[in-house]
This record gives sequence, structure tokens and C-alpha cells, in this order.
Amino acid sequence: MSQLFKQVDYNLITLIQNIDVGIIGLPDIQREFVWTDAKVRDLFDSMFKGYPVGYLLFWANGHQDNVALIGTGQRQTSPNLLIVDGQQRLTSLFAVMKGKEIMRKNFVKEKIIISFKPLDGTFVVADASTERSNEYIYNVTDIWSSEINIFSLSRNFILKLKEKRGLTEEEIRTIQDNINKLKNLEAYPFSTLELNPDISEEAVADIFVKINSQGQTLNMADFILTLMSVFWDEGRMELETFSREAKDSSGTEVSPFNYVIQPDPDDMLKCAVGYGFRRARMNYIYSILRGKDLETGEFSEDRRDQQFQKLKEAQAKVLDLTNWHEFLKSLSIAGFIRDDILSSKNNVLYAYVLFLIGRYDFNIDLNLLKRLIARWFFFISLTGRYTGSPETAMEKDLAKLREIQNPEEFVNLLTDTIDSSITDDYWEVTLPNGLSTSSPRSPQLFAYYASLVMLGAKGLFSKIEVRDLIQGGLRSKKSALERHHLFPKAYLLRQGVESQTTRNQIANYALVEWSDNIDISDKDPREYIKKALKHFTNKEKADMYFWHALPEGWEKMEYDNFLIERRKLIAEVIKVAFEKLSLN
Repeated sequence: MSQLFKQVDYNLITLIQNIDVGIIGLPDIQREFVWTDAKVRDLFDSMFKGYPVGYLLFWANGHQDNVALIGTGQRQTSPNLLIVDGQQRLTSLFAVMKGKEIMRKNFVKEKIIISFKPLDGTFVVADASTERSNEYIYNVTDIWSSEINIFSLSRNFILKLKEKRGLTEEEIRTIQDNINKLKNLEAYPFSTLELNPDISEEAVADIFVKINSQGQTLNMADFILTLMSVFWDEGRMELETFSREAKDSSGTEVSPFNYVIQPDPDDMLKCAVGYGFRRARMNYIYSILRGKDLETGEFSEDRRDQQFQKLKEAQAKVLDLTNWHEFLKSLSIAGFIRDDILSSKNNVLYAYVLFLIGRYDFNIDLNLLKRLIARWFFFISLTGRYTGSPETAMEKDLAKLREIQNPEEFVNLLTDTIDSSITDDYWEVTLPNGLSTSSPRSPQLFAYYASLVMLGAKGLFSKIEVRDLIQGGLRSKKSALERHHLFPKAYLLRQGVESQTTRNQIANYALVEWSDNIDISDKDPREYIKKALKHFTNKEKADMYFWHALPEGWEKMEYDNFLIERRKLIAEVIKVAFEKLSLN
């Protein structure tokens, strides 16, 4: 069996120099940095003491040197090696020794400043006290600065310390020795494993998992984002900026922020890959972006540049704010107005891909497209189309689109797919059976909530619409809207219903204002229903009973019979809402 890797030894200064000129493809220093300053301090302390700090894992890139890069700033060459494991260590060393800023999780840029006490060889995270103290070299970055002479630095440090207190000859020698020892970390040895360029991405991920002591995993999106850092850093920065702004509700300018989805960079990357390459499986895309011919296994710089250009064009449309917010209107039309009632993020991402294909590839009228995508989104959310094996299901849908020639065929494909799945049997048998669950994140339950939004339903025993109430969310103990047990749990226990799963069936839940929920407490439904209905007309009661799928006289029914009948009525409400999304 051929060896999958070779072992290569480096010293620290060679690693830093190779990163600096781009031979080693360390993702840009502005990537999100997860290590604490204390952990960086410990890394320098271990190296200073001569302890081993672990292997580095590189992957040979399979490209020739001196190829023009996309968005790589001052890098002088195309990277021969991509970092698979050791990124945080190398980022720490590079940032400190070069005095570069890193980006924290909150997207704040700052430098890592480590202070060093030459008299006893200790490292501490810099603060105001080390900055004032003559006992410390405030920032060890100065040790490796090309503008500072190490002997002058040592002499000046000793002179300043002497101003505060006397030094023995032994202390002076210790200070000099420790400063020189720190400087000489440039020669610290690192052992690296360099994986062959023709190894598959899956094999690299498997190797990473097996040798990574922290038990982390890699996915194909991680590989692609790293590759973007090397060859098209602006593209990755665009994804990260979009993601950051989508989570920030404080801005006053137009932004991607919304209440339905706060995507991560790899989520938007999935959209760009889906739209640009008509692929849902990310492993193919990584190989393609490396310039690899999937049939011959050979690499080509021209092929790589062409594929990155395709990704660039697709990503521009994906991150376009007009596209993004017009698409989100489709979700609102379908009643999905908050992330609380989303069962799967993939539903949003894949629906956005289809929206872009419809808009740009087939030039479908925007109003028609939004209604079509609204219907499609409700369908995939209700049926869980992209759960279980989402990439496989989306690959099949994208494959069908390759045969489409015109806008009418696009509309018909989506419509026919829906109609072939949503039959009379679905409404009468499949959906009621699917509602027989206690899962609080049931796709069918969330589709029911979306239906209430679409139908303009009011909360149970409320004069306020669910759409308005749901804006407060379904999470906190004092949300505007809460899920209430129609047959309270304590009441059911008194009736001998001991199974928690049975008590928590979603057919036993209704959406009420939290104040009403508190008032209902654990009362017998025959008791609280009389009081609650006093405030409503017969018409209001009829509407309320339809929206909330309540059989007439439900409060007197046997609990098991109530669940069966209510499931049927919930299915009917969902059907009525779904028919509102018809394109006719």
C-alpha cells in the first residue's frame, strides 16, 4: 500500500516565513480566532521550556508554484501546502511574532500581546501592570522585530530595571540568557505530516478526526472555506460579513438581518454552490475548486480559476440584499415569519437556491416566483423533504432542473412535484398520522403554526392575531405567545394518564397568550372553557374553533378520542392554508 503522507521537519522561523510569502496556505489572519490569549501564552511557555507542542498536518495542494492568486494581498506565491490541523497554533505564532491583528468571535480585531519576565522566564497575558512594570518585556513581538537589535533590547531592559532596583551579576546573566533563549525559539523544531495531493477529501477529514485530540470534525464546507481563504479571500470575507450582519439587529442601514434565519458563512456558501454549480454535495465542489479533473484526477490552474470565477458570480447573486429580502418575502407569504417555527435551516437554503434559479435562469415574474417559492417552502417544510439525507434529496431536485428549458417547465416541475406528494390520502391519512407525536419540533406542527399566521387566526381565547403574538417568540417563560395544554398535564394525571408522551401529544397543544395560560393553570377544561368563552360571540367562537381545530364539545370528550379528532381538524386547517398558496 502506498504511503499517504511523508514526515517533514521545519523550524519555527521557516514556518513563519513560508506563511508570510504564501508557500504555506494559512487562512487569512483575520479569520475568526477561537483561542484565548491565555492559551497562546501557554503555547509560548511550553516551547520556551522545550516541551513538544504537537504535530502539524498539511495537505499538498497539487498546484505549481508562482500562480497568480485571487485576493491574497501581499502573498508572493501559490501555496504548496494547505493546513488541515494546527491552524490555531500557527495563527497564534504568526500573529505574535509578526505583530498581526486577529479577529475574535465578536468580530473585533485586536493584537495578541504576551508579556515576558526575563528574570524568571515566565509568560503572562499583557495588562496595564505589565505595561508599567520594569520587570517585564511588555510585548514579546519586539523580540522578533526586524527593526530591533536583540542586544540593544537586552541592554536597555537591564538599564531600566536597574533604575528601580539593584541587580546581581547572576541576575543580569539570567536576563540575558532568557532573552536570547526566547529569541532562539525561531529554531524550535516542528514535525509535520504532509498528505499527498491525490488523497480524497473524505480521507483527509477521517485522518483529521483520528489524530485530533479535541475530537473535532471537519466537513466539506470547512475545506472550501479554507480554500477560499487561500485563493479568494475576499469571497470568504464577504460570506463572513453577510453572516455577521444577518445576526445584528442594531444596524440602521439596509442589511441581511431578519427574524427567520441568521445564517453562518457555510450556509450561504451552500447557496452559492447550489446555484452556481447545481450541486448540493459539497465534496464534489471542493475537488472542482482545487482544479481537479474528477475523471483523470489531474490538476489544472486554468480549471481552478474558471471554477472560482463561477463561484464568484454565483455568490454575488446569493449575497445580493435585494434577492435575499425578496426571497424572505416568500417565507412570510407562507406564514413562516420567525425562526421559532423552522424545523430545518436546509429548507431555507435550498428554497433560496431554487428562487435564484427561477429568477436568473428562467426570468420568472417576481410576484409569481415569490408565490411559487412560498408554496414550495410550505410543502418542503410540511413534508420534511430535506430531512434525513438533505443533500441527496436536493441533488435529485437539482438533477431534474438540468432538463428544464423554459419558465413554464420550471413552474410545472415544482408544481407537479408538490401535487404528486400532496394527495387526498396525504390530507386524510398521512398528515393526521404524522401529527401523532409529542415532538416539540415536528415539521407538521410548525406548518400548522404557519397556517394560523397565513389565515389571520387569532390566538386561542385572544383578540390578537397569531401573526402579532408570534413576533414575541415561543421561547421565554413570559413570551407573548405560549403553547398551552388543552387538557392540562396535572388534570390528565388525575385522570390516570401517566404517560408523559401521551400527555404531551402535539394535538393537545394550542397557542394562547401567556396570561391566559397562567389563568388556565391545571383546571378541568370543562371548567375553564365556560369562563373563557364568555368574552366571544358565536361567530368569534366558530372561527376560534376552526382555527384551533377544536371539535364541538371537545372538553367533554375522552382524551384519546379528542386527540384523534383534533389531528384530523389540524390537518384540515393546514390544507385550507396550503390551498391559499395556489398559483391559480
